[in-house]
Amino acid sequence: MTITTIDPTAALIVIDLQQGIAGAPTIHPSHEVAARGGELAAAFRERDLPVVLVSVSGVAPGRTDQGGGTTRTFGADFADLLPEVNQQPGDHTLTKYRWGAFEGTDLLNTLHDLGVTQVVVVGISTSAGVESTARSAHGHGFHVTIATDAVTDTNASAHENSLTAIFPRMAETGTVAEIINALPR
Repeated sequence: MTITTIDPTAALIVIDLQQGIAGAPTIHPSHEVAARGGELAAAFRERDLPVVLVSVSGVAPGRTDQGGGTTRTFGADFADLLPEVNQQPGDHTLTKYRWGAFEGTDLLNTLHDLGVTQVVVVGISTSAGVESTARSAHGHGFHVTIATDAVTDTNASAHENSLTAIFPRMAETGTVAEIINALPR
């Protein structure tokens, strides 16, 4: 469903726009996605709407076909947010150790404490962190919006599947410009 409205109690959730992820070969350049995410964050801040900056600094335990699990190590600057996000003192930050930002974090309580009814989600990777967070937000009863030009993935077909098959079933979608135009004044 295309974007219809943004609630006056919306929050922006920025997923994994960080140094350790930005070097991955994504279908849309990470720094361009981060710049659009930063533009959206600035618009939320300008309207005194919450901005939640999420970085990943670990992986869930367990075996997978692609390896990983608890044996993966991360460099010292891996979780550092990209400068395009322009982190501000009033932003809410959290570190996650799973794909989704709700798993094993205090995100749900934070959003409830802030009176949030809608989340706008941007970041990397469309089919993992963004989709997992959007699914959980939808399951927790939030209105969900995805900024389609502020997400990217390392896998083009997974990215396209999320945008065309998954998100329309649980979220409204729109560009950063469309979302900014729909933000309450």
